[in-house]
Parts: sequence; C-alpha cells; structure tokens
Amino acid sequence: MDRLQSLKVFVAVAEAESFAAGARAVGLSAPSATRGVNDLEAALGARLFTRTTRRVRLTDAGLAYLDEVREILAQLQAADDLVAGAARTPVGRLRLTCPQEFGRIHIAPILTEFLDRFPGVKAEVLMVDRIVNLVEEGYDIAVRIGHLPPSNLTALKVGEVRRVVCGAPDYLKARGRPDVPTDLASHRLIAISGAGPALAWRFGRDSMTTVAIDPQLTMTSVAASIEVARQGWGLCRALSYQVAEDLDTGRLEIVLEDHEPAPLPIHLVHHEGRRAAAKIRSFIDFASEKLRQISVLQP
Repeated sequence: MDRLQSLKVFVAVAEAESFAAGARAVGLSAPSATRGVNDLEAALGARLFTRTTRRVRLTDAGLAYLDEVREILAQLQAADDLVAGAARTPVGRLRLTCPQEFGRIHIAPILTEFLDRFPGVKAEVLMVDRIVNLVEEGYDIAVRIGHLPPSNLTALKVGEVRRVVCGAPDYLKARGRPDVPTDLASHRLIAISGAGPALAWRFGRDSMTTVAIDPQLTMTSVAASIEVARQGWGLCRALSYQVAEDLDTGRLEIVLEDHEPAPLPIHLVHHEGRRAAAKIRSFIDFASEKLRQISVLQP
C-alpha cells in the first residue's frame, strides 16, 4: 500500500475508531487496512493506536499525527479540486454543525437548496447546542452564534440576533408587563438549562446588569420552553430568530425591550482558509447570501 493510501486509511480508522469501519469507508478489507496502519507505524517508528478487542483508540502521538495528516490531505484535495475544475462543480462530503433550532429553521432549507444545485455534494449536519471543535471532530463548517474567541479559524459574519424575554398576550394581560428587569421576581419564569447560568439573566447593552431569577420551570429544550410560553403559562427567554414567527403572528410579545443586551453576531466558520475545498467555498458563498436576505437576522 502506498503512503498516501496509508494516510487515508489512518484517518478513516481514527474517525471510526474501528479497523473494520475505517476499511469500509475507504473501500478496503479490514486486513488490508490493518496492514496499511502497521506499515505506517513501522515507517514512523511510533505506535498510532492502542488496540483492544472492543475498541481502537489513538495514542498521544496518533492524535498529534491526525491533525497534521488531515491538513495534508485537505491540501491535496484542494489541489486536485483546482486541477479538476471542481471550483465550478463542488463534489464530495460536506460536514457542518450548527445550533439545533437555527439548523431546523434556517440551515436545513438552505442546505437542501444547495444540494439541489450541486448534486455531486453529500452533506452531514450535526445540530447541537455546544461548540464543536472542527479539526478534532472532523467538520468543515460551523454556524456560531455569539462572540468568537481568538483563533486561527476563518469567520464570516452573516447576521445577528437579539436575546429577548417574551410571553403570550393572555399571560401579560393577567399578570402585567415587567417594566424593569427586577420586576421578573413577580413573574412565572421558564429557564433553559445548559444555555448559560440558569439562576441569572443579564441585561443592558454591556450585559452588566445581572438579575437573579427563581424559575418555576427549567427545561432542556428551547422549543419546549417557547411552546409553554406560547400557551400563556409564563415568560421565557429566547433568541429573536427562535420566536420570530410567534412575534409576527402575535402569539408572543417581547417585554423589557429597552433593557436587552447587545445583539449576538452570527458567523460561518471554517478552518481551511484560502485552501478550502470547492464544496466549502461554494457553501459559504451560497449560505452567506441566503442568510443575509433573512430580515430577522439582520440589524
């Protein structure tokens, strides 16, 4: 097995944590994949995996090598794409990650339209409300909502969202509207666990006004908390895009609008920079144009 194929086998086995599954991913038999990795370890003079009867895990040397090999393979793919004219016709598997509700509402329809336009692309989407490490977890693009820490990632801003407190008209008629954040103490609140401190909400453009809350109901689902508020049970806090339709139809109304924190930016993030494969560049261009046309995501 040549060195390039051995590197591809190594990455496939590392991502699948299995010789058999990794071999299938690159169209080889499990014994061939095992021989390829063994030859690679022999050439390097280092063990890349620890093997048990149930699982295959990367060693520390293997983890470091995986990052370098992915970068090498990405550069080779970019070069191949350029020569093959793939800049005009993106191909391959596109892996992206985004927050759950944002993915459901906005990314899914954009992605299906993109796939209709470029049938040579296949896509995987991980919708989770956590920060995914693109390099370590093998994803091409991430949608990030919030301020980005310094990094070597390439980021393109495509919009922004507000953090809003809202309730149903019937609830506000019965319980009154809070005029200042401290008025929340007399209201039934619905909090989201895992979305920041559950017992404090921040207000003010500088987010320096912290109000302790005592929610009667705490949920792990943003969609469920909005539904409870929609039914008139209490007040919830959400991102403006999550309740945009409810606000348009009057099912929910925003309160404490004058006390909102500064909006949160939305970015499309990737780690390939100018060497990004055509499938990545094309989706970034396509999605950024579509997202910038969505009025609820713009200032």
